[in-house]
Amino acid sequence: MGPATDEPGVLAQMMRAGLDVVRLNASHGTVEDRRRRLALVREAARDCDRCIGVLLDLGGPKIRIEGFRDGPVQLVEGAPFTLDTSLDSKAGTVLTVGVAYKDLPKDVVAGDALLLADGQIVLDVVNVTATRVETKVRVGGELSDRKGLNRQGGGISAPALSERDFEDIRFAAQEGIDYVAVSFARDAADIEKARALLRAAGGDGRIVAKIERHEAVANLSSIIDASDVVMVARGDLGVEMGYAELTGLQKTIIQQTLARNKVVITATQMMESMIQNPVPTRAEVSDVANAVIDGTDAVMLSAETAAGRYPLRAVEAMAQVIEGAEKYQLTHSRTRDRANKTQFHTTEEAIARAVMYTANHMKVRAIVALTESGATPLWMSRIRADIPVYAFTRFEATRRRVTLYRGVYPVIFDVTGAGNSTESLYRALFTRLLELQLVKQRDLVILTKGEASGVEGGTNSMQILKVTLD
Repeated sequence: MGPATDEPGVLAQMMRAGLDVVRLNASHGTVEDRRRRLALVREAARDCDRCIGVLLDLGGPKIRIEGFRDGPVQLVEGAPFTLDTSLDSKAGTVLTVGVAYKDLPKDVVAGDALLLADGQIVLDVVNVTATRVETKVRVGGELSDRKGLNRQGGGISAPALSERDFEDIRFAAQEGIDYVAVSFARDAADIEKARALLRAAGGDGRIVAKIERHEAVANLSSIIDASDVVMVARGDLGVEMGYAELTGLQKTIIQQTLARNKVVITATQMMESMIQNPVPTRAEVSDVANAVIDGTDAVMLSAETAAGRYPLRAVEAMAQVIEGAEKYQLTHSRTRDRANKTQFHTTEEAIARAVMYTANHMKVRAIVALTESGATPLWMSRIRADIPVYAFTRFEATRRRVTLYRGVYPVIFDVTGAGNSTESLYRALFTRLLELQLVKQRDLVILTKGEASGVEGGTNSMQILKVTLD
């Protein structure tokens, strides 16, 4: 979300076009800006009768230069340029600029390469003092205020969570945000700290690890295990690791995340040209489609919708590409190879895998999961099928959470009010399915539920039912 989505009616149109989860970017604006936009989301969702998840993306330790006295400067190849942590925030010139991150001189040495503005400008470090990093411009270009700075190969020691992030975590807890994304995470400890802070503030949101540091790639397995969701954050990841590595890394991260039964988001510049243009390039179409075929749960738009000229068209185009890619059997094959794992760790996992195996071998119209926490639909979504999984739940937080799971759709249903008998439960389920036009009379559906209805973590049975109200 951003200024482009603040226009009246735009958010509702985006939701109708296929938007499932909105991202509030804490790198920009204030907490009050985020609170205002969150209210817009919830109002639009009510107007559309849609369940929409919310992801708060923490700003993290984005290393940035400060500002220039007379506007943008042009750095020329071979010229000297100094990064000075003691310089005033608006005193930059073509020779020097301040740096917001005061420990930069401790993190770099002569011979390092520094990248500015998403790697468009490259500086070679020639000398380091207590407050100054003296460089020579290898690749020049226009440089303006507050551009990001990376060390090629990683190694910046700034912690993943800042004081400003602590405030945003409290906001996430107060407002019942569904997902909190940790920017520039280095290891599992960063994820665990964010979760502990969110829980201490009273929040129950899930934690997203953004993979964008060199260190995060080295610690990928433990970060995935510590997280609920992983985001392939291709902007800074491409800068730190080098663009030639990016495609292979993306596929590896998606594969390893799914193998651990976690959720994965692919993000950054997916339809970048649509910031200015009404249609995507063919390369962008292939990029989105390939992420879908590789098995990602979600593809994310950033500036295309936050500040672009065509936010609605960007969502429409992305939705069309997703649907086009999902027509091909390639999108299903990747998970079936893992369905034969030798040991299940929970009853929910065993039931979910039995359901999906059955669904892939019978003419089943839908899968209905009576769920409290969303755990069983998550397991099901790890095994691809053409059959939709409907998460029937009475909890609004669970309904919002499952919007991020591929192939899972939330449905309002209070199991505690469906009667005490099996027959009354089936009748309530069939009535709901038919009124939403999700099935027809005589269709087969698979139902998963717990022996004790309304108990979290209790899914222990699966049934094959024929829809009938006769």
